[in-house]
Amino acid sequence: MKRFLLMLTLIISALSLQAADITNISSAFKGGNASSLTPFMDKEVDMALPKSTKKCNGSEAVTMLNTFFSTNKPSGFTIVHHADKKESGFFVGKLPTATGEYRVNITYRSEGDKAIIQSIRIE
Repeated sequence: MKRFLLMLTLIISALSLQAADITNISSAFKGGNASSLTPFMDKEVDMALPKSTKKCNGSEAVTMLNTFFSTNKPSGFTIVHHADKKESGFFVGKLPTATGEYRVNITYRSEGDKAIIQSIRIE
């Protein structure tokens, strides 16, 4: 019985430590599709783009990204570094566009296996 309880505890612990899935966020940046990020935006998002910085709500963040993507059409997106902690994480990516290459930093909090974006910095 003790072994069973120990195994059950280990399994539950392992499941609760799973990293948040960032695949949808990465795909949205690769395709320049800011609208698909709507379900992943937090209530308040820190945005830093080359010509503007703003703390805004999720829909404003999507609008800012749409504007950025309309003048800087992405031709791909590659994750360079990714780190998860217990309830949060971040990743850094390269975003090649028609106007040059940008570095993207995204921080998020985990909600189950879903990444909720808290900040986006494009430099």
